[in-house]
This record gives sequence, structure tokens and C-alpha cells, in this order.
Amino acid sequence: MSKYYLNYLDELESEAIYILREVWAQFERPVILFSGGKDSIVVTHLAQKAFYPAKIPFALMHVDTGHNFPETIAFRDALIKKLGAELIVGSVQESIDTGRVAEERGKNATRNALQITTLLDAIEEHKVDCAIGGGRRDEEKARAKERFFSHRDDFGQWDPKNQRPELWNLLNGRHFEGEHFRAFPISNWTEMDVWNYILRENIDIPSLYLAHEREVIWRQDSWIPMSEHLILEGNEKVETKKIRFRTLGDITITGGIESDADTLEKIVQEVAAMKQTERGNRSDDKRSETAMEDRKRQGYF
Repeated sequence: MSKYYLNYLDELESEAIYILREVWAQFERPVILFSGGKDSIVVTHLAQKAFYPAKIPFALMHVDTGHNFPETIAFRDALIKKLGAELIVGSVQESIDTGRVAEERGKNATRNALQITTLLDAIEEHKVDCAIGGGRRDEEKARAKERFFSHRDDFGQWDPKNQRPELWNLLNGRHFEGEHFRAFPISNWTEMDVWNYILRENIDIPSLYLAHEREVIWRQDSWIPMSEHLILEGNEKVETKKIRFRTLGDITITGGIESDADTLEKIVQEVAAMKQTERGNRSDDKRSETAMEDRKRQGYF
């Protein structure tokens, strides 16, 4: 009798599709948290596969900080039009205007933490009971604690010591009114897995991931792109560098790396030789040793 072996990418894909189908089976109003980054794009692609030939049954929810890369917003709108999916947008600027949050001050001010309130407000307004994210355990030590189904209390808070056991792939999504879950179907993937999968499936990605020339400044050991939201110090000078981004967040906090990788094949080769995590150039993660975990406990994804 011949043995049947799955390619490792097929195994990861099958696991993610199983989790997406479990979400649809157990929850009434799930959404995909769509940032326009490679991980949420891969999750959306997996959702297409999981329910083909039907349309994706999930709405896509995007928290718009107002400090996004223009390329990210253009990519998001084009993808939504292509998929014919529902788009839910939570606006951080609206949260600021209504007094729900106060904007940070100073040269390193960011709206990253402010989006927690906007996200939780959008979840409550649209009665979302499960938000599917593209978080992976290899990204950051706080995310390494996540389960596939991650419980949030009625304040949207995450308690890593109070999560459901996940034995034999049995996922428990039961919750009380007002509580919700986050689901992470690609938790077991690495950055290398994501890029190999994007290459294999020929998935469209924002041009920001490919090497391109851009005006940048050197700050906190990374190349921060110039934008109208950036406040320069006296000793900082604008330079033009050929860079690409390994992760996409707000334009004010996302650092690029110098690179010549302008194709998917070159990116895969480059990532294989990397020794620093992809979030190593995110200034919001450098604010403290527990910056990510602190945000997650408050409701961050």
C-alpha cells in the first residue's frame, strides 16, 4: 500500500482552512481583520479556497488610522472590488473627533494604540463575535502565547492565563453575550512559510513589499518613510534609499530595510538569510519590553 504525504505548505493550508470553516460553523457574525499586509492577504486567500466556489462569507474589517500607506488603501479597495466582499471600516480619526481617544504628541507620536478603541467600538457596533486575524506565533513573544481561538472578555481584553485548552483540534468558541473571540488560522506559519505560499499561489501583494526607491530618514535603527505625519528633528536628514518593508503598519512607525529584492523569488531568498524578526523595525514594539503584550491585553489584535 502506497503512503500519501502532504507537502508542508499543503499541511499548513489544510490546518488554516479547517480553522476558518470552524469559525464559520461556530460563530454568527465573524469578520476578517484586514490590514492590507501580507498575513491578512493570505488569510483572505485561504478563505477564498475554504468556501470556493461560493464567495467569502466573512466581511473584511479594516481599522483606518488615517496614517496608512496610500498604497495599502489602494490595494485594499482593489481587492474588495475584485472579491465583491463587504468592507467594514473603523476610523481612528472619527474616534479622535468624538473624544473617544486623545491623539499622542511628540516626534514619536503614533496612532497605533488608539486603534484599539476604534476596533472594539466597531466590533460592538457590528455585533462581531469572532474577528479573524493574521497573527503568527513566530512574530513576537506575546503572540507566541495565542491559541487558534483566543477568548476576549466583554471589555475586549485578553488574559493569556485564561484561555481554552485546544486538545485534538477541538476548538471551543462558546462565550457569553458581549464577549468575543479572535481566531488565528495561520498561527503555526512562519514568515518564510508565508512568502513561500505567496510565491506558490502567485498572490497579489502591495508594491511596498518589493524593493523601491523612497525618501526616508534614519530613526530608531531603521529607515522610516517620509510623510506629512512625520516630525523631523534638527539632526535628521531626508535621504533616498532603495528599500522594502517586511511588515506594514502606520507609515509613521513602519521601518524599511535596504534591499534589492524586487521579485517574490528574491524576497524568499532574502528572508531565508534574515536573522532579525520582521517586527524588529516596528518602532511601536520598541517602546517597552512588553509593548505588544500590553496592547494585546487592552484589546489589540
